[in-house]
Amino acid sequence: MFRGRSLHLLDQKGRISIPTRFREILKAGGDPRLVVTNSEDCLAAYPYEEWQRFEEKLSQFSQVDREIRSFKRFFISGACECSLDSQGRILIPPALREFAGLGKEVILAGQLKYFEVWDKLKLEEELKRAQQNLLALETKVATLGL
Repeated sequence: MFRGRSLHLLDQKGRISIPTRFREILKAGGDPRLVVTNSEDCLAAYPYEEWQRFEEKLSQFSQVDREIRSFKRFFISGACECSLDSQGRILIPPALREFAGLGKEVILAGQLKYFEVWDKLKLEEELKRAQQNLLALETKVATLGL
């Protein structure tokens, strides 16, 4: 499971280092590839096998449902397979970097089955919003039985 946050630098070519603890999770899964896509104000990076399960589930929904098509248009069409290089980095395509507004400093944030790639300043703003709304968020989580 991906957990925790780590600060990384985006190099001039658009590459970021994947933390060792995240690389170990990918290697344990047997396939070190990631699928990176648009997600709110950040990017979502899925292990290849987890992405395949997600796509399989999504393919079972109605293709005539406008909202499902809209979601797929945003989330699936933006997806790009990214392989780790010998130094444990991935290259994030320019369109995805632009979408997420990634600057030089990025934060990788674990989300259990995947992780997010955030511009550092955007994540700081998001965390402040979440903190201000923490009571409502805790109430929502409590209704799920946690």
